[in-house]
Amino acid sequence: MSATTQAQQSGRKAAQSPALRVMARGGLVARGIIYMLVGALALRIAFGDHSAQADRGGALQTVAQAPFGKVLLWILAAGFAGLAAWRFAEAIYGQAGPDGRKATKRVSSAARGVFYAVVCATTVSLAVGSGGPKSSDAKSKDATGRAMHDVPGGRWIVLIVGIALIGAGIGIAYRALSKKFLKKLNTAQMTPRTRKVVEALGMTGRTARGVVYAAAGALFAYAAITFDPGKAKGVDGTLRSFAGTPAGPWLLVAIALGLITFGVYSCAEARYRRVTPG
Repeated sequence: MSATTQAQQSGRKAAQSPALRVMARGGLVARGIIYMLVGALALRIAFGDHSAQADRGGALQTVAQAPFGKVLLWILAAGFAGLAAWRFAEAIYGQAGPDGRKATKRVSSAARGVFYAVVCATTVSLAVGSGGPKSSDAKSKDATGRAMHDVPGGRWIVLIVGIALIGAGIGIAYRALSKKFLKKLNTAQMTPRTRKVVEALGMTGRTARGVVYAAAGALFAYAAITFDPGKAKGVDGTLRSFAGTPAGPWLLVAIALGLITFGVYSCAEARYRRVTPG
């Protein structure tokens, strides 16, 4: 047996090991915790606390300020590292399921692996005291401004990003309402009552997540159309924009509760998700 074949077999064995499954499930719980905190911070904004920062950075800062905050940050960082490792394994060996080896699935997993690796790094940075992540609004405005002023055709790139986010949000909401997310879960392990609860959590939480994506995309597109980088918003600014609609703060309350619901669903997903690559 060649060294290359042995390496491939060892890699596949590691990707399908119980350890990686535990890491992936722990990561899904960490993701759920962040979403629940973002939703809770959005509720505070809806009820008048405008100092709250309702995004991942604000959620991590909230954890850091809690008792044993640094310990909790390290636990979250380990969870995000697990998510990154799982997604990279999927990129190499394919996702679970009959169509998991498609190129689009592998690319999606690779992109998510990079994203969670960055989230892990920012969480570690905050845990060691070398500074937390910038607010999502600041990052969005900086990136949009650089794209528009420093990159040829940058305005159109921002517009394309906005349209892509709108499409992603609509897709997330569609898959939520059509219950397509259940295909990734071991529903056979659920009791009928548990399945109904998980369905309700997934439909509600995922739809709220899709609405946030689509709204953020609309703001990016508006920034491109008006040639004003300041119009681009991150998660925090996007959530605040819901309070400025004719529905007032109650639309923000509904979205915030939806994000909290998605966080709870993510914890349920940690129990029932098929996480073995390939």
